Amino acid sequence: MPTYDLSPMFRYSVGFDRMQQLMDAALSRSEATTYPPYNIETDGENSYRVSLAVAGFNKKELDIFVENETLTVTGSKAGIDDADNYLHHGIAGRNFKLQFNLAEHIKIIGANLENGVLSIDLERELPDALKPRQIKIGSNPVKSFAEKAKKMISVEQEAA
Repeated sequence: MPTYDLSPMFRYSVGFDRMQQLMDAALSRSEATTYPPYNIETDGENSYRVSLAVAGFNKKELDIFVENETLTVTGSKAGIDDADNYLHHGIAGRNFKLQFNLAEHIKIIGANLENGVLSIDLERELPDALKPRQIKIGSNPVKSFAEKAKKMISVEQEAA
C-alpha cells in the first residue's frame, strides 16, 4: 500500500489539526474492520445509532468510551472455552476493538445491550452560537458612516 505525506498540505494551516488526525488515521488503517459487524443509522436530522452484533458478550465484557472525538468500543471475552468441547464453533467470541471518529458536537446519549445487539445512541448538540438565528429588523433612521466619522474627529479635536 502506498504511503502519502500530507504534511505539506497542513504546513500553512492553522486550526485544522482535527482534519489532519482524521486523514492520518484513515491512511494508517490498512484493513477495514469486519468483526463484529455493525450498522450506523440516522434519522436524517441530528440523531445517530451505532449497532454492533456482539452475540455471546455480556455487559461486563464490553467497554464504551469517548476520547478526543473518537468513540471506542472494546469487547474482551473472559475465559474462552477450550475448542475441543465444540463439534462446531460458529459464534465468534474473540476480542475486538472498534473505533469511530465523531464529528464535533456529537454526544453519547446512551447504550443498550439487548438480544446480542449493542446499540449506542448519539446526538448532535449544536451550541447556541452555531444555531441559525433570526435577526430582528428595526425601524430606526440609518445614519451614514461619514457622519459618525465627522463626530469622532470633532470629539478628538476638542480633546486635543
